[in-house]
Amino acid sequence: MKFTIDHFNINVLDLEKSLSFYSAALGLKEIRRKEAPDGSYRIVFLGDDSFGSNIELTWLKAMDRPYDLGDEEFHIAFKTPDFDAAHQRHKEMGCICYENTDMGIYFIKDPDGYWLEIVPER
Repeated sequence: MKFTIDHFNINVLDLEKSLSFYSAALGLKEIRRKEAPDGSYRIVFLGDDSFGSNIELTWLKAMDRPYDLGDEEFHIAFKTPDFDAAHQRHKEMGCICYENTDMGIYFIKDPDGYWLEIVPER
């Protein structure tokens, strides 16, 4: 039996702000969207041409406070062949929240506080 990752869910407070961030920071684009008939939720799947799995952004109308992210110990890692250009873009966006130069990686933070690891292709 074999399994592959289909998607990873992230709950967001401001869907449009998050869509803009993921597009600008990581080049992810909307693949598909589902909306509740009563307007209680919106789900948007993001991906790119080379990505086998997707990120699912979920907006819930009833959520009126920031999500509890615990100790921020979980994250999604993205690798890039142009690490230096990515680092420069994220520096200009002001979204780098942690750098580990010894390991050659850094983290960016999305509008809801989720950490996203950026690693070079090796």
